[in-house]
Amino acid sequence: MQPKLLALLAFTALASAAGASERAKVDALSPARLDGGKVRVTTTVNMISDLVRQIGGARVQVTGLMGPGVDPHLYKASARDVRALQEAHLIVYGGLHLEGKMVDLLERHPRAVAVTDAMPRAQLLTPPGGFAGVAGLQDPHVWFDVPLWKHTTTLVRDALTRVDPAGRQVYANNAAAYGKQLDALHGRVTALMNRVPKDKRVLVTAHDAFSYFGRRYGVEVRGIQGISTVAEAGTRDIQDLSEFLATRRIPAVFIESSVPKRTVEAVVQATRARGWNLKIGGELYSDAAGEPGTRAGTYIGMIEHNARTISDALLGRPAGNR
Repeated sequence: MQPKLLALLAFTALASAAGASERAKVDALSPARLDGGKVRVTTTVNMISDLVRQIGGARVQVTGLMGPGVDPHLYKASARDVRALQEAHLIVYGGLHLEGKMVDLLERHPRAVAVTDAMPRAQLLTPPGGFAGVAGLQDPHVWFDVPLWKHTTTLVRDALTRVDPAGRQVYANNAAAYGKQLDALHGRVTALMNRVPKDKRVLVTAHDAFSYFGRRYGVEVRGIQGISTVAEAGTRDIQDLSEFLATRRIPAVFIESSVPKRTVEAVVQATRARGWNLKIGGELYSDAAGEPGTRAGTYIGMIEHNARTISDALLGRPAGNR
């Protein structure tokens, strides 16, 4: 048998085994003793908190560990967080080392499920150098591909149903309704990005969190720091990027709500020194959604804000006219 075919068969077998293992995590969950109360769900990043609230509705009480502006790659669990994990009927986290310093704690917990386990492995992106220093590890920023993120609704629905069988129909109805909202969101984001000419459809941010967005919506993506905020950008990185931006005459780059903006500002200064008046096009939500109670505090609002901000800035529209 040819080596390439053997490798393909081996990969397929590993993928199938991984899928079976991932399904087993949800299937192993048992009904919780609710005593008439709500299902206590502890989540990590606030996009996942919103996801669980959308599907769980009034039957769940969600405790999110990471709020707006929090970088999950660097976050360390506090004593309060550990208690929230211990008292939860269900824990929902990102996975793929998104919560870098909490990986061991989350992966060992018997009531914890990762939303990325719901996603087809073939659709996950693997950066050339891996992620967070782990070779072969996939990019965890999956929420920027809306159809890919839609897979999470099934996992959360099933996990909640295992913990709270009496809520089965509620969870099924909510997941179906939310899935339709995500389909509509995908259409709006596609339309917004299609407004931008292909040669100007370039997204530059502090760290390379937007690769899934770029693949899905036809955008060339460049991060200054690389895929994880653990890495630091060097002078050569900034100079190379400024030359690219000046040559391509890209009108704007973007800061992120959860990452310091100093590297983006350095790129702007370096690009202007080359004679091109590069601007900061606005703030994007990358590793965290916005403030609770605001539109951007929801997953749908966060993604739509990003797409509109990117589209308008790359079209050269002033911020006040967006």
